Amino acid sequence: MSRVLIVGSLLALGIVGVGCNRAENPTQVREDVSKAQADRSKDVADARQDRSQDIIKQQQDVNGARPDVNEAAAKGDYNVAVAKADGDYKVAKESCESMAGTAQKNCTARAEADYRLARADAERLKPKS
Repeated sequence: MSRVLIVGSLLALGIVGVGCNRAENPTQVREDVSKAQADRSKDVADARQDRSQDIIKQQQDVNGARPDVNEAAAKGDYNVAVAKADGDYKVAKESCESMAGTAQKNCTARAEADYRLARADAERLKPKS
C-alpha cells in the first residue's frame, strides 16, 4: 500500500512539474513584458529623481559651508602672514648683530620698518569676524 502511495505521489509531482514548463499565451507574455518594462522605467525614473534630490541637498550643504571655508582660509592666510613677518624680523635682527655701531642701528631700524609693513599687510588679511 505504501508503495502505491509513493508511486502515485511521484506521478502527481511529475505531472505538476511538466505543467510548469509550458509556454504562456503570447498575448499574456506581451502584457507581462510590457508591465515589466513599465515597472523598470518607473523604477529608473524614481532612482534618477532621488539622485537629483541628493545632489541638490549636497550642493546646498556645500554652499552653506562655503562661508566657513572662506573664513578658515582667511584665518590661515593671516596666520601665515604673521608667522612670516615675525620670522623675517627675527632673522633680520640676528643678521644685524653681526654689524657694529651706526650700521647695526640702521640695519635694526630697517628690520623694524620692514616688520611694521609686513604686520600691516597681515592685518589687512585678518578676517573681520
